Amino acid sequence: MRKAGALKPKMDTRNKIVSVEQLAPKLREHKNRGERVVLANGCFDVLHVGHARYLEGARREGDVLVVAINSDESVRSLKGEGRPILPAEARARLVAGLAAVNYVVVFAEPDVTRLLSVLRPDVHAKGTDYTIDTVPERETAQSLGVRIAIVGDPKQHSTRDLLARLRALPHD
Repeated sequence: MRKAGALKPKMDTRNKIVSVEQLAPKLREHKNRGERVVLANGCFDVLHVGHARYLEGARREGDVLVVAINSDESVRSLKGEGRPILPAEARARLVAGLAAVNYVVVFAEPDVTRLLSVLRPDVHAKGTDYTIDTVPERETAQSLGVRIAIVGDPKQHSTRDLLARLRALPHD
């Protein structure tokens, strides 16, 4: 319990955002302590409740949650022109602000195959828009002994639908 008048420790979510090179040894330390590491990934362009539920579900699969966020170029190639809405730095800060998240890393590749090989998580969490058989990194995960978990609520939320609703609103 804090003493009256004591200062609250400052929370700086930037400390959660790290490079792959910084992250790999940190995760080895967690694993050496017997903690299970979970890797989740996505664009997270305009954070919504579906994202929060996905990441909360991912965190329940282990002790340490790493979230890999697609770089701006990667989002553009996956989602098309006009995306991302928010730059990678802003998306990383928003995701890092979620209590379920321990670390955030930005990656440029179209999927997290390389990250699975470098970071060696115990679990690779994907959203309910995937099945075990449709996870792009399935073969790599299996070859590394990484368990795949499908987590989150049914895919009833999407950034694409949210943006369409916003564009349909009358403009002042």
